[in-house]
Amino acid sequence: MTFWRWITAPLRWIRAIVVFLFDFIVGDDWTVAALIGAGLLVTWRLVDAQIPAWWLLPIFVLGANVQSLYRAARKEGADSG
Repeated sequence: MTFWRWITAPLRWIRAIVVFLFDFIVGDDWTVAALIGAGLLVTWRLVDAQIPAWWLLPIFVLGANVQSLYRAARKEGADSG
C-alpha cells in the first residue's frame, strides 16, 4: 500500500492545482477568459508579424468587461422582474 500512496499523492496534488487554476482563470464567466485568450492570441500573431499591437489587448479587456457587465445587468434585471 505504501507504493500506491507514493504514486497517487503527486497525482492528487497535480489534479488539485489544475482544478484551482481552471477555477481561478475561468471563474464564473468563461466568456471573459475566452475573450482575453483570443486577445492574447491575436496580439501575439500581430507582434510576430512585426506589427505594433500594444493597443489591441486593452481593447479586448475593455470589451470583455463591458460584455460581462452587460450580461450580469441583464440577468439581474430578469431576476428582479
